[in-house]
Amino acid sequence: MAEIENSKLQPFVHLHVHSHYSQLDGMSTIRGLVDKAVQCDMKALALTDHGNMYGIKELYDYVKKKNEDLPDNQKIKPILGVEAYCARRSHTDKLTKEDRNGWHLILLAKNKKGYRNLCKLVSKSWIDGYYYKPRIDKNLLEQYSEGLIVASACIGGEIPQKLLGGNAKNVDDESGKDTTSGFDDETIVISAANKSAAEESILWFKNLFGDDYYLELQRHKTDKPGADRKVYKFQESVNQVLLELAQKTNTKVICTNDVHFVEEEHAEAHDRLICLGTGKDLNDPNRMRYTKQEWFKSTEEMNAIFADVPEALSNTLEIADKVEVYTIDSDAIMPMFPIPEAFGTEKNYRQKYSEDDLRAEFNKEDDKRFDTLGGYDKVLRIKLEADYLRALTLDKAQTRYADAMTPEIRERIEFELDTVKTMGFPGYFLIVQDFIQAARDMGVSVGPGRGSAAGSVVAYCLGITDIDPLKYDLLFERFLNPDRISMPDIDIDFDDDG
Repeated sequence: MAEIENSKLQPFVHLHVHSHYSQLDGMSTIRGLVDKAVQCDMKALALTDHGNMYGIKELYDYVKKKNEDLPDNQKIKPILGVEAYCARRSHTDKLTKEDRNGWHLILLAKNKKGYRNLCKLVSKSWIDGYYYKPRIDKNLLEQYSEGLIVASACIGGEIPQKLLGGNAKNVDDESGKDTTSGFDDETIVISAANKSAAEESILWFKNLFGDDYYLELQRHKTDKPGADRKVYKFQESVNQVLLELAQKTNTKVICTNDVHFVEEEHAEAHDRLICLGTGKDLNDPNRMRYTKQEWFKSTEEMNAIFADVPEALSNTLEIADKVEVYTIDSDAIMPMFPIPEAFGTEKNYRQKYSEDDLRAEFNKEDDKRFDTLGGYDKVLRIKLEADYLRALTLDKAQTRYADAMTPEIRERIEFELDTVKTMGFPGYFLIVQDFIQAARDMGVSVGPGRGSAAGSVVAYCLGITDIDPLKYDLLFERFLNPDRISMPDIDIDFDDDG
């Protein structure tokens, strides 16, 4: 491989990357990918696992931690994405055999809106579109297109497949391995009709995504023993036409390397992983094979491979620069417990309590609590839930303690209720007591409670636990503590049969 002077290197970042979350297909760890990207002085790193976003939070968190120790000029930007399966027809069609996997498509989140749309697409692909693979379709892409950057993907993508015209219709779903090719071993001819079909598809994506749509080039030329050699012939034939169509349709190109493992020497281990994933013997001549070129290549290696198409390298950095810096961290999103209208509504409470009233009530111990909980609308809802929780707890306390209710017990209950309210968790208690009561009403055996939740008198009154914490001097602060704010953790045992 020819050496290229650093001063002449085109910048490059990997935008087509699989981790071990591409199960039994990718072998890279998130940590390994990020560390290699930093080692290679790359400014960004995308994660595009097959059909899922399982590794996105791990990538985001590890990059965030890694950047704390890096100078500003070496910090790395996480690009959150997925290699989606796009059904040829409808993602809900589960009758058409040829559509069971769908065309591959790289989707990258450009901003927070794009990230949310990516989550929507992936969720719908699993819930509504699962048929051998989790699939989306073009109608969904139109619906959730905002904030996305799109690339045409590997040989398994729509554009390459239309160029190959069905003669490579059995190109393997993951590697591009052709099992029943109608092409001659030496010559691959792409017809005018196939070019026209591919161009039509490019224009469809261009119309939807504009300059955020890119054509993707890959070159997996290999001399590795036992590697697939035919896929490179497909890639070269397709790449030649992609460059022509890119110029004709004014579409930019990028180059990628379809990363499945971190280091070159990991290829043999990855080959064994594919055997496990496909249930084939290592010595099976007809089994699925990769080119063994799918390691995390350096900027120098990618420049050597694509020296004749420098813009394909630099355009990867253009995409990285388009991606905004945003956070995917958020507080837990609690479901809303339906409170009987006879007790009160948010509308009623809005008339009764002003923002100043709620600030005064919630900021007794901490003058930032009101704002921390999310402002007026959020605190108003918490106030309604807290008042209903209080009424419910005091009512059920009469059953638990009956004539034994003392001022000390009442004080303990009020203290706990106030802590639950100011920490923003009354809705959590209402939901938990509701499903536990429903279980008991159905005759399902429910455990008496264990762990720190057994220290809560409120939980005992509500029937969440059956252990009186006062009898055993159990501490509520081990369960909820304003100085250590985290989601409550209530351990509950249910009868298996029930």
